[in-house]
Amino acid sequence: MIAALFVAPNGAYSGLPGVELWDEARDARRYGGPWPVVAHPPCQRWGRFWHGSPSRPHQFHLGDDGGCFAAALAAVRRWGGVLEHPADSHAWAAHDLTAPPRLCGWHCADFQGGWTCYVEQGHYGHAARKATWLYAHSVELPSLAWGCLPQRLDPVMVERFGYEKARRYGSVSLIGGKRKTEIRNATPPAFRDLLLGIARSVETAEAVRAV
Repeated sequence: MIAALFVAPNGAYSGLPGVELWDEARDARRYGGPWPVVAHPPCQRWGRFWHGSPSRPHQFHLGDDGGCFAAALAAVRRWGGVLEHPADSHAWAAHDLTAPPRLCGWHCADFQGGWTCYVEQGHYGHAARKATWLYAHSVELPSLAWGCLPQRLDPVMVERFGYEKARRYGSVSLIGGKRKTEIRNATPPAFRDLLLGIARSVETAEAVRAV
């Protein structure tokens, strides 16, 4: 069994066998084990626009997420598993984690047995590159699809808005309709399965260390 923390009730982890959902209604901060975890703590107050939107800045305080990231980090360290956050998340520095380089591979994240890496979810089916940082603990560390993908811009959007604006806003931001946030935040099935596989390796990793 794997506990999926801070996930949407009808999202990528919904209905999967062997996965226990902890959504907002259940309050994933209260998770007390015993299963390994895949954690997706909210990132709004840790990212580039932690203070608010460009049109309405300075509405919020850096890291004001109600303790969600701290709870997710503690759960990964206690029960084993993996935590996902956007690349360049301010949460790493705030929790004394070493930021991973963009080139490749896993790197030591702290003095508590944690590991971190940079990976782009575009390698696993996301519409954008979606640069991501992972923090893993008590698991087998797999080789991922390392490296940076080329910029993904719709030629029509480049022609309409110009390259600089299209690049600045990104491929997902220029999609019309009301699903932009949903598309941006979605975890591709292949990447979800990768994270679940990392969490499921906890028992194997623990058994190897015990020998």
